[in-house]
Amino acid sequence: MLEDLLAPHGLTVLGAFAVTPEDRAPELGSGAAARFCAVIGNAGPGMWRAFSAARRDEPHPLNAWNRRVVDPIAAALGALAVYPFDEPFQPFHLWAGRTGTIFRSPMTPAIHPVYGTWFGLRGALFSETPLAAAAPPAAHPCDACTAKPCMAVCPSGAVQAGDAALCHPWLESHPESDCVALACRARRACPVGAEYVYAPEQARFHMEAFVRDFGEVMRKWRNGRTNDAPPTVS
Repeated sequence: MLEDLLAPHGLTVLGAFAVTPEDRAPELGSGAAARFCAVIGNAGPGMWRAFSAARRDEPHPLNAWNRRVVDPIAAALGALAVYPFDEPFQPFHLWAGRTGTIFRSPMTPAIHPVYGTWFGLRGALFSETPLAAAAPPAAHPCDACTAKPCMAVCPSGAVQAGDAALCHPWLESHPESDCVALACRARRACPVGAEYVYAPEQARFHMEAFVRDFGEVMRKWRNGRTNDAPPTVS
């Protein structure tokens, strides 16, 4: 049922898991403890079409649209919706890893065995009953990749050094780079999920948001205003 409610908006269930105390799950609105979590997001270009059709002229339009779409779905299912852009930032990287289908990658915080890096975390729904079936654990897609083309193409050296902090200042000083116009070169070089690659308009939207907002996100994180690694911007 959750997948059916998400599909018209180009969103999907990226994974689900049974909550443990180590997951730092929020308390439900009823005061009960959350027992299950479904991590939701976009994969490929479907969300961009839905968002573009309903976009409003407002600050952070994707985040605002995201909330307008997901809040009613969560309410209909008796679930609590939590978003990566809410402060204090919640441990979305932890929750994504708990799905068994999302892994850290050399070029972005996460990679999926089907979608590659062409997906985004848009929320987590917590509930007392399961909203989606947990998927069998998958293999890390980078483990079977011997060529590792992502390592050779990053102009900032961030991927080669394993230091994502090198990416943002390079993009700030090279605003006309194809990394901004078409999305990260390393992501485009990755063979996993190539059929889900973002179109240029969507890629530029996300990358410009990253360049514009990531510095502020990092400052808040370093100042202790968050409880997890910085979330994906936009």
